[in-house]
Amino acid sequence: MNILNVNHLLDAKIGGGTAERTLQLSRSFEKAGVRCTVLTLDVGITEKLLQALHGASLIPVRYLNLRYFVPRVSFKLLRKLISEATFVQLSGHWTVLNALVFLMCRQQNKPYLFCPAGALTPMGRSVFLKKIYDAVIGFRIARNAAMCIAITDHERADFSRYGVSDEHVRIIANGIDPQEYVADPAADAANAAAVRVRYGIGDAPYILFLGRLNSIKGPDLLLDAFARIADKHPGLLLVFAGPDGGMLGIMQQKMTAHGLSGRVLFTGYIGGSDKVALLRSATLLAIPSRREAMSIVVLEAGICATPALFTNACGLEEFATAGAGTMVAPSADGLAEGLSSMLADPEASKAAARKLKHIVLDRYTWDKQAALYLNLLDTLATKDGR
Repeated sequence: MNILNVNHLLDAKIGGGTAERTLQLSRSFEKAGVRCTVLTLDVGITEKLLQALHGASLIPVRYLNLRYFVPRVSFKLLRKLISEATFVQLSGHWTVLNALVFLMCRQQNKPYLFCPAGALTPMGRSVFLKKIYDAVIGFRIARNAAMCIAITDHERADFSRYGVSDEHVRIIANGIDPQEYVADPAADAANAAAVRVRYGIGDAPYILFLGRLNSIKGPDLLLDAFARIADKHPGLLLVFAGPDGGMLGIMQQKMTAHGLSGRVLFTGYIGGSDKVALLRSATLLAIPSRREAMSIVVLEAGICATPALFTNACGLEEFATAGAGTMVAPSADGLAEGLSSMLADPEASKAAARKLKHIVLDRYTWDKQAALYLNLLDTLATKDGR
């Protein structure tokens, strides 16, 4: 079997969780003995990223426009890649690269999977253009897929609005690679101390936000919530670790207006061992998203046994029901209440974090998610006579 994984961005810094999902699944397919090729734009491709693919082939194509990620790709290359693939997977949505690959798949009668990763509802920038994209080709991409992949059960409703029936949707969640979080107590302690100094945290306890400073991710809600409880926790910091997604200036203004200068830190994007160190030493991780299919960050918190607070717009009801995290409304009041509750009972928060770690290890590794994909592809191949 040969899988062609298509995602216009593979750099986690700007591609977020969808980029991480594509990378991790591709390497898991290779580990399972299935040939995998990744087609992406030549944006943020580094030697470290190439090594992280662990044998999966990478085809980076140039782009004409970075604002709308318009690829500069030959139809000859697309025909070759698609003809050689047993199956194609389109990840993300509203991308020119997906549209081109879809049209070539239709021309060659090649089956493909479609995983928008929570992106079917137009939000954020360019909503009007997204609606035009859907009218021209987006609905066709969803309806003609051999199978649509939802990350959570809530995403089924998004597909139904695209005219996709439940029997054409399979749920395959996000995952995590435990090997990337293997603990070395001495090295971890040294790195945690260095990271605290590097980002100006010092010895202070802190609430951690990991993600883009973008309205969908809700950092403004978290900052407003922190302002409500800050006086009761005078030594506590709030750390925003992530690239600017258009809100940094607004967030800095809010910080000043709330009188929280010196208690709110903006570190920019953090990855690798620094990210792990921040997660492990955080008092809690907050995921204040206004909408998200399933946050990979909560799985990272779980693997690090860090208490997690998240909104009910993140697709994480399973964790809340199991007592493995605190779920609140996506509002400043809801987040403030959740923060107060968790800070008031740290032992209960730590116990919930241990439950979260157990659930993540039991159900949410990338190898297990890749196995679900391969079982689905085997079923589709048998049904299609391939």
